Formats: sequence, C-alpha cells, structure tokens
Amino acid sequence: MAILRKELLQLRRDRLTFGMIVMIPLIQLVLFGYAINTEIRHIPAVVVDQSDTNLSRSLIQMVEATQVVRFEKHLASVAEAERAIVRAEARAAFIIPRDVAQRLVRSPAIGSRFASGVDDPTARPIAQWIADGSDTLVAGAIRALRSMPLGEMFREPANAAVPTFEVALFYNPEQRTVVNIVPGLVGIILTMTMIMFTSAAIVRESERGNMEMLITTPIRPVEIMIGKIIPYVGIGLIQVGIILGLGALLFSVTVAGALWVLLLVTLLFILASLSLGLVLSTLARNQLQAMQMTVFVLLPSILLSGFMFPYEGMPKGAQMLADLLPATHFMRIIRGVVLRDAGLGDLLPDAGWLLGFAVLGLIVASLRFRKRLD
Repeated sequence: MAILRKELLQLRRDRLTFGMIVMIPLIQLVLFGYAINTEIRHIPAVVVDQSDTNLSRSLIQMVEATQVVRFEKHLASVAEAERAIVRAEARAAFIIPRDVAQRLVRSPAIGSRFASGVDDPTARPIAQWIADGSDTLVAGAIRALRSMPLGEMFREPANAAVPTFEVALFYNPEQRTVVNIVPGLVGIILTMTMIMFTSAAIVRESERGNMEMLITTPIRPVEIMIGKIIPYVGIGLIQVGIILGLGALLFSVTVAGALWVLLLVTLLFILASLSLGLVLSTLARNQLQAMQMTVFVLLPSILLSGFMFPYEGMPKGAQMLADLLPATHFMRIIRGVVLRDAGLGDLLPDAGWLLGFAVLGLIVASLRFRKRLD
C-alpha cells in the first residue's frame, strides 16, 4: 500500500504523463470518429468542356450534384488538366468532348427514343474521367460515377448497366494498394525516427551532466541545434534508400521522377522533422516526456497526413490541422515525385512550406535553448 500510494503521488505530480492518460484516448476517439471518413466527398476536380453547350453544362451540374467531386476550375485543354493532376491541384478531370450531343444520341444508356440501339457499333461513352489512381479510395469514388441515370435529363428511361462515362486511371491502373503505401511509408518512418531521435537530444545532455559543459563553451545556441541535427540527416537518407530500394525490388514500385528532386525534397522534410524534434526537446524535462510528446505528433501524422485515409475525405477542421503537420506536405511531395513524375516547379508550395517550417523550428529551438541557459 505504501508503494501504491507513492506511485499515485508521483503520477499526480507528473502532469504530462497524467495528461497522456486522458488525451491519448480522447485524441484517438476524435480522430477516428470525426476526422477519419472513408466515404469520400468533394474530391477536387477540374473540367475541360470542349463542347460548351447547354447539354455539357447540364452534365457538369448533374455530376456536381452527386457531391462526390468539387470542380475547382475550368481548363481549356486536356494537357492542362493532366498537369493539374500532376501538381496535385486536382485529383480528377472531367473531359466533355465537342461531339457530346452526337454521342448522347447514340448512347445505349438513354432510352429508345434517343439511342440507336445497345448494339450500335458507333456508340461511345458520352464523356471521360481522368483520375489519379494512386489512391485506390479516390479512384473507387471516381469509378462509381461511370454509370449515371442520364435519362432523367430527358425524361426517358435509363440503362444503368451501360457505362455513361469512360474512366482512365493514371499512375496505378492496376489499383494496387502498395503503390500508394510505399512512398507514404517514407514520410511516416522519417516522422517517427527523426522526431524521436532529436526530441531527446537536449534532455539527454542534461541527464548525462553535459549541459554545464555546453554552457561554458563559446558555441552559440543555433550552432548547437545545427550540430545536433546534422548526423541524423544522413540516417534519414539511408532510411529513404532502404524503403524505396526494397519497394522497387519487392513490389515493383519504382521512382518515376528525377532523383535529384527526390533528394532535395526529402532533405527539406528531414530538416523540418528534426527541427520539430528539437523544439520538443527544449520543452521536455526528461527523455520519457520527450517520447510522450513524440506520440502526440506521430499519431496525427499517421491518421491525418493522407497516409491511411484520403485527405479529401476529412472535414475542414481536420484538414486545417493536417496542414500544420510536415508529414501532410511531404506525403503530397513524395507521391508526386515517385508516382506522377512531378518536377520541382510542381511541388513549390509544399516544398516552400517545409523550408519555412524547418527554419522557424530551428529559430524557436535556439531561442528556447537560450532561455533554458539563462
């Protein structure tokens, strides 16, 4: 009973541990119950309306009424739509051809007064979807739009068994889940290891009695921070090489983009993660607290970054929280380079965010370390 009382008193005094007992199940409940949603709605998409008629505008309105997609903009050509998908500005493109009216007349998806017959060899899909097939959940939502009851537009019976739209899946036509998992795993493993290593960097010096020695040296705080993270940059690059190498060897997931772009953006993410770990290290009083803080960052990074569940399926509040995490931005970048052959110009918004986060984190960690020295 004496030992039990002692443990309870220590637990009450350790506010961070006591907070973890309450916050971890609360965070998991909120994330899984509120933020995680496999029923995807409002997928960002673009339209290429080559017909520009009342009929084509009616088709667009009918598709939008499903709430599966949200058309962000109208583009002039298919090439522009494909570029928007590469840049991750859209996940799908709705292509309406110039002869949409003629296709509709021949389509077996419409009743007999308009269609020339189910066996008409000239019948073609009315329009086409181009979708990013790397995420199987997003691709599945787009494929569900293949057959739509267009007969309602003309008060005619519709043949739901006949596809209305053609769907072309880019980057993962076979719909293999591993294609999306392998590059995403790079971000999750780097988040876990980089933050875990550096979150204990400062408190480890205190626990080993080296803090006084660092205080007496002429080294500036920012130099200490930089010196702390440089060794782990090489470790992170080795981990990336292992994951992508085994991914190509075991699962045939090869890097489609330029290796120098992959190296550059990976360095930015590693620096951002290490700077975040240093900030946590200046907040923690011991290594146990540092590990507990790492869990607070790692759990949302796994669930909200788009690794397990599509970003588009989350409510707006969860998306705003996800955008604060470096893993969310790197998830878009790594999948863009590995799967979509995205160039550096296509990745500038997310790459710039990671650079800014790394610089800000390093500054904050240096200032907090200076405050601790004082």
